Amino acid sequence: MSKIALITGAARGIGLTSSKKFSYHGYEVLMLDRDEAELENAVKEVAGATALCFDISSKEAATEIAASLTAFCGELNALVNNAGVAEFGTIETCSARSWRRIMETNLDGMFYLSQALIPNLKKSKGSIVNIASISGIRASTLRVAYGTSKAAVMQLSRQQAVELGEYGIRVNCVAPGPVRTKLAMAVHTQDIIDAYHDAIPLNRYGQEDEIANAIYFLASDQASYITGQVLAVDGGFDATGVGLPALRR
Repeated sequence: MSKIALITGAARGIGLTSSKKFSYHGYEVLMLDRDEAELENAVKEVAGATALCFDISSKEAATEIAASLTAFCGELNALVNNAGVAEFGTIETCSARSWRRIMETNLDGMFYLSQALIPNLKKSKGSIVNIASISGIRASTLRVAYGTSKAAVMQLSRQQAVELGEYGIRVNCVAPGPVRTKLAMAVHTQDIIDAYHDAIPLNRYGQEDEIANAIYFLASDQASYITGQVLAVDGGFDATGVGLPALRR
């Protein structure tokens, strides 16, 4: 019987690339996203994948997803909590609704879904990989809600690892740096691109496949003694000190 992986935010970007990665390695992939039209197109790109259209931002949705998965296969080998939203603005202009919208998807939904699927993960001694961001490690302008939500994801991952380890469930977190997604390239000006290249020791954005490689590794048996860790996949961005661009000139 094939192993089962559930990947949220799977209709595009890192989620879609990760779905392809797990499928390539023989997993049966459940692709979850709230964008039904995009999800219908994406699932066609992943061999044998099944589409699940849900908005994970509520506890009720998590309960429904768990019931659907239990009816489908019972156990779960890998949960990749990738779904997330981003809205950028200053601390002074961040509205209560914007704050809640980001927290509901990036943090609350991740917690509720993981909690609901613990019985399924127990059966297989499966693993969870939560997707955070380098913005949860390094503060940045205009990201008060987004960065805070991603920092909370890292602590949630550690907490899950500590409490679920007794069941053989491993939990780790991937914190991507700037990644060359279609969305990023659509909104990043050349000045922003140049600034990132200056600040990142590898002088480039990451590729979606490079993030998917890290996600798959942490979810797989190759990482069987790794839990409670946050892995920054960022080209060295987190390691960079001050003054680096000037020193390069």
